[in-house]
Amino acid sequence: MDRNAVFADLSAGVPADVQRLYMAGYFAAANARIDQLLAQDRLPYTGKNALLALREIMRRIPDNYTLDREAAIALVQKEIPDFTPAEFDALVADDRVDWRYIEGKPYYLDRFLEALRLYPDMIARGLTPDPASGVRGKVMAAMKERGHLSATITLRASVGPDHPADPDAELRAWLPIPAACEQQSEIEILDATPGTEFAHSDAEQRTAYWCGRAGEGPFTVTYRYHIRADYRDMDTLTPDEVQPTFCTEEQAPHIVFTPWLRGLCAEITEGCHGPVEKARAIYDYVTTHTNYRYQPAYACLESIADNCAKSGWGDCGVMALLFITLCRIAGIPARWQSGLYVTPQSASSHDWAQFYIAPYGWLWADCSFGSGAHRRGDEERRRFYFGNLDPLRMVANREFYAQLTPPDEEWRNDPYDNQAGEAVLNGQPLHGDALNYRREVLSFEMEE
Repeated sequence: MDRNAVFADLSAGVPADVQRLYMAGYFAAANARIDQLLAQDRLPYTGKNALLALREIMRRIPDNYTLDREAAIALVQKEIPDFTPAEFDALVADDRVDWRYIEGKPYYLDRFLEALRLYPDMIARGLTPDPASGVRGKVMAAMKERGHLSATITLRASVGPDHPADPDAELRAWLPIPAACEQQSEIEILDATPGTEFAHSDAEQRTAYWCGRAGEGPFTVTYRYHIRADYRDMDTLTPDEVQPTFCTEEQAPHIVFTPWLRGLCAEITEGCHGPVEKARAIYDYVTTHTNYRYQPAYACLESIADNCAKSGWGDCGVMALLFITLCRIAGIPARWQSGLYVTPQSASSHDWAQFYIAPYGWLWADCSFGSGAHRRGDEERRRFYFGNLDPLRMVANREFYAQLTPPDEEWRNDPYDNQAGEAVLNGQPLHGDALNYRREVLSFEMEE
């Protein structure tokens, strides 16, 4: 049985007493109550699954929210010596620092500082800014001038323990690899750990899989692919009168048409004519009303799209899910795409969305990059990422919450997406810092 299947029933909810204990961070008491409930025979299958999913969430939260108030303040003071506790409390009150109760005490996300350094006021206060690159602006300009831009990229990726305590332990590992899709072609596997198995090129979450001894790892794959991005002027589109209805359904637990989202979608799209206007209005809302904030592991999150709309905060995947959900409510086909953001210097995890407009097919929306452009006052770039995508990508996934090949039935590090890889050591899944993964850009050739 795939343990991760229980997350699909998160949206069923849990009994009120369990929810109260969970929200207050009394995880031990909540788990004890869950044990009592699971021992009864009155719960439906969905209810049992929701409780099991919540238990897994509670197991993981302390690994993501590791800083108490004193430690969080001290972390900021390493860069801003005169930063005061009152300033920190003001950031918390303004919902700019992510936190959770754990056993009744507030703890703060261990990556909260990385999000703060994206904002001018904190940079002015003394934080070291996130390294800004001019690559995106140059790529956008080149695409508009030439009509397209492409690249041939070679990457090496690995996952697994570097120095396993037991070299003879069984290691099962999965790595994301390029999938055949609209943008990507000429996919080549150049090298891989002997015995590697490869999923079909159009798998929903395409992977390379290996099973062997831990001492033979880490599991490594080297691949090359070609990616092309065509520029489309979204102001010139004339959509068909009749549009398709695929990819317009709910997909629990995170693409759910809640009353909040239904009402929001109705307000956003009021007065819009046709799917392009509606999709643009949704994109405009997400990119101008949602600010970037690093998230805990997605396995810790509930009702992602709904919570993003309510909080106004999210990372690339959270924003993408909000866009997808609102589009689907509006009757516009929308789906997930993810993998890596790749420059000549580095490769990092990234998520974005697709939406479908007949007769043009699948188009793109990178709400995170659009939101970042809005934050910098760059309206041209914000508009560019509605309908267009740069070629600085590696696409591995076209579906959210899909199986790996073969299925990983243990608790996945990320039960919804696969950008870094998964590993199971002697039947025990590796999570967090125990999951060691690396990505190296071996060559990057931009082509005109």
